[in-house]
Order: sequence, then C-alpha cells, then structure tokens
Amino acid sequence: MIYLDLLLGFLKVGFFAFGGAYAAVPLIRDVVLDYGWINEDMLSYIIAVAESTPGPIMVNLATYVGSTQAGALGSFIATTAVVLPSFVITILIMVLLKKLMENPVAKAVLGGLKPCIIGIILSVGVEMLLSNLGIRAKEAIAFDLTAAAIAAGLAVVYYGSRKLFKKGLSPIGLIAVSAVVGIVIYGI
Repeated sequence: MIYLDLLLGFLKVGFFAFGGAYAAVPLIRDVVLDYGWINEDMLSYIIAVAESTPGPIMVNLATYVGSTQAGALGSFIATTAVVLPSFVITILIMVLLKKLMENPVAKAVLGGLKPCIIGIILSVGVEMLLSNLGIRAKEAIAFDLTAAAIAAGLAVVYYGSRKLFKKGLSPIGLIAVSAVVGIVIYGI
C-alpha cells in the first residue's frame, strides 16, 4: 500500500507543481504531511539539504521521502512519479510548441501564470523565514533572537562583500559561512 501511496502522492505533486521547485514546496508539504511521512520540522531540514545538493529539489525530496518510507523501490517509485508528468507534458509541448505559441489564448494563460508563481514562491520564502525565526503560524508566537541575528549578520556579510569587492559573496560562499556560523552557535 505504501508504494501506491507514494505513486499517487508524488504524481499529484508532479501534475500540479507549476513554476518550478520552489513553487511546488507548498504542494509537497501538503502531500508529505497529509500522508504522515514526515513532520514539519523534518521537512524544513530536508528542504535545506535538498537545496544544497545537486539536482532538482522536487526530485531530491521525492527520492528521500520514498527511501525513508519504502527503501530503494519506494525511492524509485516516488522519483519516477514526480518527474513523469513533466516529462510527458514536455514531450507533448515540444510536439505542439509551434502551434501553441501562435495561439493568443495560450500566450495569455502563460502570462497570467507568472504573477501567481511569483506569489507562491514569495509565500513559501516568507513562511520558511518565519519558521526559521521560530514563528509558527499554528502555535503561539515566539521569536528566536539568535536566528534573527544570524540572518541579519549574513545579510551584512553579503551586502558588505558587494560594497567592498563590487561583487557579492557567491551562494556557495554564503552557504559555507552559514554552515560555520550555525555549527558554532547551535552546535556548541
């Protein structure tokens, strides 16, 4: 039964995830929490790891969840389910692309999706920021001053490097600085 759940859950993510991986995070969140595969805190950690590892975040999340729930076969099923819809849709669009892009209705639909996708990505970013600062929507409001100080310090490092070197710190460098600061503050 877990194999069927993984297939259906990640097919749902694959079919309805529009706008890329970050726009899909709320849908992935709903699916994995509804099935009870992982909890909210674990999802935040998995998203952080999936962002920092090579490959698409949806594939990384599906592979991890499938692996933890049903081993290698579960990992294969979840990963295949999450990429299959976009693979099939991409093939169909490539076949129909020339005719589709000449259609004014299709242009209007794609143009209308852009602001929606931007809003979804912004919503996820704000929710993750608030969560990492210790503010949970369903709990009493609490504020983690240490996390806020780290975020402010990283912003200073990033913008300071842009002022000093006329080029911002690379994302890899910022991740490395974040890792060191996190280890020093939370690990000790």
